[in-house]
Amino acid sequence: MHPRIEDYALIGDEQTAALVGTDGSVDWLCLPRFDSAACFARLLGDKENGHWRIAPIGAERCTRRAYRPDTLVLDTEWETDEGAVRVTDLMPQRDRAPDLVRIVEGLRGDVTVRSTLRLRFDYGSITPWIRRSDGHRVAVAGPDSVWLRSEPEVRTWGADHCTYSEFTVSEGESVAFVLTWHPSHEPRPPLVDPYASLATSVADWQAWAARCRYDGPHRDAVVRSLITLKALTYAPTGGIVAAPTTSLPEELGGVRNWDYRFCWLRDSTLTLGALLAAGYQEEAEAWRNWLLRAVAGDPADLQIMYGLAGERRLPELELPWLAGFADSGPVRIGNEAVKQVQLDVYGEVMDSLSLARSSGLPSTPQMWALQLALMDFLCKAWRQPDEGLWEMRGGRRQFVHSKLMVWVAADRAVRAVERDPHLEGDVDAWRALRDEVHREVCEQGYDPERNTFTQYYGSRELDASLLLIPRVGFLPPDDPRVIGTIDAVRDELCLGGFLRRYSPEKTAPDGLPGSEGTFLACSFWLADALHMTGRSKEARELFERLVVLGNDVGLLSEEYDPVAGVQLGNFPQAFSHIGLVNTALALFGTEKAG
Repeated sequence: MHPRIEDYALIGDEQTAALVGTDGSVDWLCLPRFDSAACFARLLGDKENGHWRIAPIGAERCTRRAYRPDTLVLDTEWETDEGAVRVTDLMPQRDRAPDLVRIVEGLRGDVTVRSTLRLRFDYGSITPWIRRSDGHRVAVAGPDSVWLRSEPEVRTWGADHCTYSEFTVSEGESVAFVLTWHPSHEPRPPLVDPYASLATSVADWQAWAARCRYDGPHRDAVVRSLITLKALTYAPTGGIVAAPTTSLPEELGGVRNWDYRFCWLRDSTLTLGALLAAGYQEEAEAWRNWLLRAVAGDPADLQIMYGLAGERRLPELELPWLAGFADSGPVRIGNEAVKQVQLDVYGEVMDSLSLARSSGLPSTPQMWALQLALMDFLCKAWRQPDEGLWEMRGGRRQFVHSKLMVWVAADRAVRAVERDPHLEGDVDAWRALRDEVHREVCEQGYDPERNTFTQYYGSRELDASLLLIPRVGFLPPDDPRVIGTIDAVRDELCLGGFLRRYSPEKTAPDGLPGSEGTFLACSFWLADALHMTGRSKEARELFERLVVLGNDVGLLSEEYDPVAGVQLGNFPQAFSHIGLVNTALALFGTEKAG
């Protein structure tokens, strides 16, 4: 049986990440960056595409697993007839090279353990040449070189283009494995001490988690979400990837499979708000600074997403040798949606910079100049149709959410000048734009017969992004049109108690066959909207149902199938965890835990 998405746990070093299954197998790892080619790609194929499993001989799924409290250090335990063992997995903060550390510890009895390392570079397509050197196994192919060692050395041999190790551990004994990557043309980097790395990692993560200001109900889930966001941060630049994976399907067996190992501007305001509210100003400032660097340039060239360091070219292609997760092909790398026009990103950038300024983040000289340039462009271009928030691949429309965010951009520009008259800008033109957009959305994006805003002008379809109308201040929460929209969205887009983004079966501009699951971030938006409109009891009940969708180690994917009861989409998903943090802060921010 193929693993489920929720069978995986995340480890990482803030530059890349690995997914570890309940069977003790690392099935996904890209080196040296989140967006590099995978050397373990079993997640999207089979064992021949690369993995590294450590488990007792004959054992399958583990007995239990958990992160060490407030860390990204994973403990996986097996109970067998012969005894019990624990495998501790981590990726220590790197100095020069990325390391994957796996420590096997005997807990009871005498247990024989096997390590099966099957390295396959370039997403499982290249089998490396392996040799011995100074007690290491060294795998080389093209630009990649990986070194494996154990402390103490254990019986290790090669067969079938794999590296096997087998040993017995008794109570109190341990064997540590370290896998290190470096460019093949460079000398091997300095060795790391696996046990010192473990102690340092635990201390560092716990110290970071202790900075969290939230102390309300479900604090463990909030902290786990914040740790996940930190793990999805590319430390050298401050950019936050949407997920560390590509092509995990939004429908099992379907084609809605995308590469999420990039940084989306649409996440910027919500991410910034979550980090600032939870007490992580340094991380918020790093994200804001990434944003400023990424979007610098001609406003007409603003993209919806960028690479980890702000790269603009993210060409999309398919990998035909990978069957896809649960045979859900195609497997894609890169993302063609980078070329789309999405006007909402201008509003998201303006909103993010407004939030940064009002929250006391240090300003930069170019920040207001950038905002002026963005507003200049929007004043001329705001009427054009676009592909919308959800990256529709079936043609451009006048999406209501896109116009809503144009209104946000104009509103935040006006407010900035009202707060600080020293800022230069054509505030009269911005006020006029704000009023015109507001009037047009209320006239053309609203269905008076059903008392609801719609997905795009002239349509009858609905969209979960309409729930953001009161959140961004377009209309007050008690406006009958807001309440009608919330009710209509909940009635028409709910499936099994959770919310879909829209109805793919009805939405003509989707441009894709098949369907998808409920979208977790949108379900958190529904809880927020219910709370804002005075229905806090319903909001809390929905939040309680959402929190328990996390897997056994508290991780959420992009979507959830309430019929099959499984997670869908790329995993873990930053947008879902941002939603959890922001909704918890909104519902319980003034309450104490317990």
